[in-house]
Amino acid sequence: MADPPPLPRAADIPADENLRQFAGYNMKRAYLLVREDMNRTLEPLELRTATFSALAIITENPDITQTQLSQAMSIDRSGVVVIVDQLEEAELISRGRVPGDRRSYALRATIQGRKKWKEAEQAVRAHEARLFSALTAEEQSLLGDLLRRITDSNREG
Repeated sequence: MADPPPLPRAADIPADENLRQFAGYNMKRAYLLVREDMNRTLEPLELRTATFSALAIITENPDITQTQLSQAMSIDRSGVVVIVDQLEEAELISRGRVPGDRRSYALRATIQGRKKWKEAEQAVRAHEARLFSALTAEEQSLLGDLLRRITDSNREG
């Protein structure tokens, strides 16, 4: 297997100051960094960002329906079906019937799923501590608050 290409030196990277004045550009760059490290963090746990997120929501909301899960994750219901199938196949969640609604399933984390969630939660906390180590605890808290305010104030509905 060939060695990976060397990382570009700072002098080799074109200037992007025209873009760095925009919050959205900086958020995208930060997101790409976070996503890449998150993928590496979750891979040994046999999770992806989407399955991690779904497991977190299902663990917190026993008997949530797939429709509610799609709303909570802000993704199409058909995408949730694939994620739910993967989690069920891994025996991390179970699907039960919703009384009075033959078309819906109540999703619940299994014992194994709750254990996996705790393990993944610790790994992701370590991932964030590593990535955000240049920020003080107060700055990290402020960053989280600001991002929540942006998303909360722009929700459809």
